[in-house]
Amino acid sequence: MKSRLPHLAIAALAFACLGANAAELTGRLKTIKERNTITVAYRESSIPFSYLGGNGQPIGYAQDICQRIVEDIKTTIGSPDLVVKRQAVTSQNRIPLIQNGTIDLECGTTVNNPERQALVSFSTTYFVVGTKFVSRKADKLATLQDLKGKTVVATTGSNTVMRLRGMDRKESLNLNLIQAKDFSDSMLTFTSGRADAFFEDDINLVGQISFSLNPADFSLSTDTLSRDPYAVMLPRGEPEFKAVADKAIARLFASGEIKALYDKWFQSPIPPRGVNLHFPMSDALAKVIAKPTDSPNPADY
Repeated sequence: MKSRLPHLAIAALAFACLGANAAELTGRLKTIKERNTITVAYRESSIPFSYLGGNGQPIGYAQDICQRIVEDIKTTIGSPDLVVKRQAVTSQNRIPLIQNGTIDLECGTTVNNPERQALVSFSTTYFVVGTKFVSRKADKLATLQDLKGKTVVATTGSNTVMRLRGMDRKESLNLNLIQAKDFSDSMLTFTSGRADAFFEDDINLVGQISFSLNPADFSLSTDTLSRDPYAVMLPRGEPEFKAVADKAIARLFASGEIKALYDKWFQSPIPPRGVNLHFPMSDALAKVIAKPTDSPNPADY
């Protein structure tokens, strides 16, 4: 009968190493380890990044990326059975909930910009957007100047609201701005006739149009307000936590798996209605995949 001592010795060594690693954890990683729970935030209607599928569970491109991050966190802290909780957030409450520790990761359509960097942190960029507006084709609104004196809607707490106000002052558009609680509410405000246009990031508008009852009735603007990076929002002052997120995304990029994820959500039929967004990868995103960055500066994209 072979001795079991070598195997026991190996197991003991592995356990000791795990204990040492656990003891070295700091900050949010240590907190997650101690409570054996990580809370991942999602958006309810940010198609196709983070939204509720037919079974009422959060799905999307950003959610898939965050799942990879969660798996790496499990490995890093040595907790394979880590409990993953999901928390719905809005544009208005997502930053406070990161700051007060209610959520650990926010996985949706949050723009990384210098103003937010003073409040929270961000992972490597995983998408690049351009801010546009959607209007009714019959109204023939294509440029910002076409909107002079019109009523427009944008989502409360979004980067778009800040940009839109600045553009309104700069171009003397005299816009009447309505703020809605989320993307679906903004789209409803627009389609119900309460607004002439809905401002948001281009891909979010494409998602809302594609899932509307009459997609052919709408068109996107030719003007673009800005170009901005999306990233996972993280607690500020947690470099070890951010490093895990960045490495997970870097591996997705380097392995080519990001291309499969992109095709899954932007160029294939997606739940719950099997709509294909037909949204090809931009040169800006391809550049980020080739050379990852977490820059909040639009000029870098």
